[in-house]
Parts: sequence; structure tokens; C-alpha cells
Amino acid sequence: RFAEYDLFIERPPALVPRDLRFTVPERIGARGEVLLPLDEAAVHDLAPELERLAIESLSIGFLHAYANPAHEARARDILARALPGVAISISAEVCPEIREYERLSTTVANAYVQPLMAGYLGRLAERLGAAGLEAPLFMMLSDGGLATLETARAFPIRLIESGPAGGAILAAHIAAECDLPQVVSFDMGGTTAKICLISGGAPTLSRSFEVGRVHRFLKGSGLPLRVPVIEMVEIGAGGGSIASVDAMNRVKVGPASAAADPGPACYGRGGTEPTVTDADVTAGRVAADGFAGGSIRLRPDLASAALQRRVGGPLGLPDAMAAFAVSEIVDENMANAARVHAIEEGHTIERCSIVAFGGAGPVHAARLAQKTGAGRIVVPPNAGVGSAVGFLLAPLSYTIAQSRYMRLSQFDAAHANALLTDMSAKATEPVRLGAPDAELTETRSVEARYSGQGHELTLELPLRPFTDADGPLLLERFSALYAERYGRAVEGMVVEIINWTVSVTAPSRAIVAAPAVIDAPVDVAPAGHRELFDAERQAFVPVPVYHRAALPPGARFAGPALIVEDQTTTVAPALFDVTIDARRNIVMTRRAETAS
Repeated sequence: RFAEYDLFIERPPALVPRDLRFTVPERIGARGEVLLPLDEAAVHDLAPELERLAIESLSIGFLHAYANPAHEARARDILARALPGVAISISAEVCPEIREYERLSTTVANAYVQPLMAGYLGRLAERLGAAGLEAPLFMMLSDGGLATLETARAFPIRLIESGPAGGAILAAHIAAECDLPQVVSFDMGGTTAKICLISGGAPTLSRSFEVGRVHRFLKGSGLPLRVPVIEMVEIGAGGGSIASVDAMNRVKVGPASAAADPGPACYGRGGTEPTVTDADVTAGRVAADGFAGGSIRLRPDLASAALQRRVGGPLGLPDAMAAFAVSEIVDENMANAARVHAIEEGHTIERCSIVAFGGAGPVHAARLAQKTGAGRIVVPPNAGVGSAVGFLLAPLSYTIAQSRYMRLSQFDAAHANALLTDMSAKATEPVRLGAPDAELTETRSVEARYSGQGHELTLELPLRPFTDADGPLLLERFSALYAERYGRAVEGMVVEIINWTVSVTAPSRAIVAAPAVIDAPVDVAPAGHRELFDAERQAFVPVPVYHRAALPPGARFAGPALIVEDQTTTVAPALFDVTIDARRNIVMTRRAETAS
């Protein structure tokens, strides 16, 4: 129960209704032993009923199939022959891990989207081929890697968070290029804002995720998935997030969104609800005549009217102050999420640099930095489509996780070596399809815990064959990791391995090039000025406007200022100095005397 005191708790709807769930007699034990052989006749008897129901996709999940997939594989073979053309997903391949509910939920979700994704990807490949495109086609995975079309068609559930993952890969690349040890990526688009911590040049990975939440930002209210994903926090704070005033006269922003159709009121497409974009237009942060490279002419009058009707009027505020109130709420929501996320990962955001992208990210990044205490903001080129740029930087990779229980006090080196060798071969196969001659990199890890605990720590493994003497070595490393995370190790406790993970990666095509040398700073003149609302003065003041494309490396100026480009606008407040580095990143730095 994700809300234990809610007597009327609403659970997410099941993907498969009860009348489309079928059982057959069989049982595998937790250690892989056959307790009850698969009743193959019962499997055969299901085929006519499935055919009568016009089933297009099927998921198979048996208890403890992660320990022994024989029964699932046999059931698939029987039904595949009886039902040609039906897509079949088995849990032993989609998610061979313990915790049967999460495993079957993941397998069901994979089967749910597999026919649709397979058809879409097939048509995409055909049309690209017909257009003469001969380059290989890869799909972005949720863990920041790339996969071949064949892998994506078989396991489409691994693409569930592929869009935000591209942004995290971009931020990691920027961190490596600019030698930034700790970075918070800030991706604010039209519907949500995604915040991800990059430490040591790489984002944190997780193996748990939820979709279809009844309460969008309440953990536990959705369908659990066990797939490799980049760990990030998402809040309902995008350009299209709708603002309102509740019964207690509090300004609320999101999670409801105006989406792209009809969109914010300023789009002039029938939208009447005030959004974050409407607030930005009203405050002068976004120009009416330069939005989306000038392809969309915004209507500031409609934005102001919507804000006055839903926010300013109820609170007795003028249009500009209503816009400021909306921005402050959404910025504080994002700042709070960033603080919590950094603390959960063992970091303080004050020591992090912010890499901002997405259509609204550079607009709000400086205020986010002011609220969190971060001292530096980096806005990369093509920031408005930062996630797409991240796709081009991602490596071809694949990760496999497998549950095999083993106590370190009874470490079985032969069994561990056989398991890891098999997993390595399975993870290498899809990577080789896209990189047949590349020199691959492999990493191995386990999820281990003290016996009786419900959560695990990830422990890196050496890339060599194990011996029985490695049991005490792994125990020592686990104790050190546990003490680092929780302050002390627990002596005398049994440590058990739950899951084993192998990742295989081809070399990234992204090159971290040495930057050009900037001989001296370059003073630049603004292209013009624009009226920008100053909340402290409660008045509009003229600020310089710079066109990003015209700013050379080494350019410098002091805020307040606006830097405009086709996909977004970077807002530099008065407390920040702006420079263009050798890679044409916009770098905003808080002045020392004002930094907290």
C-alpha cells in the first residue's frame, strides 16, 4: 500500500484483465530444482482458447523461472508452434530476477507494447531504407546505452525512459569535457523537469522504475518495472504545466499540463489555462517574436489574460507579479527536488554545477542555482534539443541481470564463473550485432545484503576468474562499502548475494577533444535590449539581449542579460557573470561576494 492510511486507495489498472490470465500446473523451486514437471498437455489445451480470443501478444511467468527457465522456454515453444504470429515474452529473458510480482509486471509490460513497437520499428527501418539511408539504426535504452533494432523489438520495455536518458548522457559528456566532478543535469521541457546527479563522470543507475502511476509523483502508486534505468527525479514542472490558486489561496503549478495541443494560452490555439510558459512570456523572459526560431508567434495578451483570470485576480496581483508567483513556485518545487535527490545520493548540491537544457531549462536554471546554492551553470550548444544530442553521444551497450542466491561464507567459485561466463556471452551478442569488430568493455557487479535485509548494495566485481579464496575478499569489500554508506559494518552477520549483473559496452563515438586556447577575453556588445520584470523593484527594466550564434569563444559580460537562440533563451540574473568557453558552452558563474 503506497498510502497506508487511505481507506479508498486507488490502485493502477491492471494491464491484463483477470479473464485473460491462465494457469498451468508446474513448479520450479527457489534453487532451480523441478518440484512439479510442466503439464505440457495443459499448455497445448490453452492454444485453442487463446486463438478464439484473438490474442496478439502473450507473457509467460512461472515462479522461480529466474533460477531455471526450462518450463517457461518449453511453454513458449509449444504455444509458438500452435499460435504462429503471436508475440511471446517470457520472464526468464525479460527479467530473470527474484521478486515474482516485479518480474511478471515487467514481462507483462514488455508483451503489452511488443507488437506495437515491433511494427513501428519495422516500418521505420523500411522507410529509412527506401529513402536511401544506409547508416545503421540504433535505439536509445533507459540506462543510457544504445541497442540494435533487433534487441529493441524483442525487449521494448528497455526503451521506457530512453528520452530523459539522452539528457543525462549529454550532461555526463559535458562534465567530462569541462572537468566537472559533480554535476546536476537539469532538463526542463514542456511537461516535466528531470534532475539527475552525475558524479565521477557517470550518472547513477537503478534497476527499479514505475509507470502508470495513479498519483503521478507518489512512489509505489504505479506498475513496478525491473529494467536498467538512469536514476533521476521527475516533477510536474514544464513549460506547459498549468498554474492555479487553490482553496487556501496558494499558487499551485502542475502536474496537469496544457500539452502541445492546445498548449499554453500564449500559443493562440485555444488554450485558456495559464502555464509556466505564459508566465515566462509575461515576465519578458521569452520573446513573443522569437519563439521556436520565429516559427510560432506568441500572444502576450492572451498569456496575461489567462494569468490574471486564474492567478492574479484571485490574489489581487498585477499580471507581472502573478507571473513571478508562478515562476517562484515552480522554481522552488524544482529546487526542493534537486536538494532531496542530491542528499539521497550522498552529495550536497551546493558543490555541484548545473548543466541546463531542454526548451525551458536555460530559462529557469539561474533561479534554480540561486535557490540551491549552486555556483556554476553550463548551457551547452543546441540546449533546446539536449536529449537528442545525448543520443549521438551514447555508446552501444547491453546489460543483463540474473538472480542467483549465494552466501559469501559458502562462496562457490566454479558456479560463479559459469554463471558470469554465460551472462557475458548473452550480453555480448546484441552488442556484437552493432559493433562486430569493436574492442568491447565489460563490467561485472553483484547486489548483496546482510541476511534478512530487504534492500541490497551494488558491489563491483573483478574481471577475472574467481577462486574459492575470493569469498573472504568480497566480504571485506562489502563491509567497507556498507560502512561507507551507513557509518559502520555489522560484524558477524551473514552476507548473501542476490543478483549478478554484467554490462558489455562498445567504445563511444563521442570524443572529448582538447579545447581551443582562448588568448584573451572578448568584450561584446548586445544586439539590443528587452524589458524584463524585476521582482525586487516590482517593475520592468531594460536588459541587454545577445544572440548566441554571434557570441565567439571568450566572450564575456555581466548579468542581467538574455541570451537568445532558436530553441530556448538563457536568463542570466544580475548576480551572475557570463562567459562563452572554448567549446561554445554558456558558462554562468555566481560572483564570489554573493555566493552562499
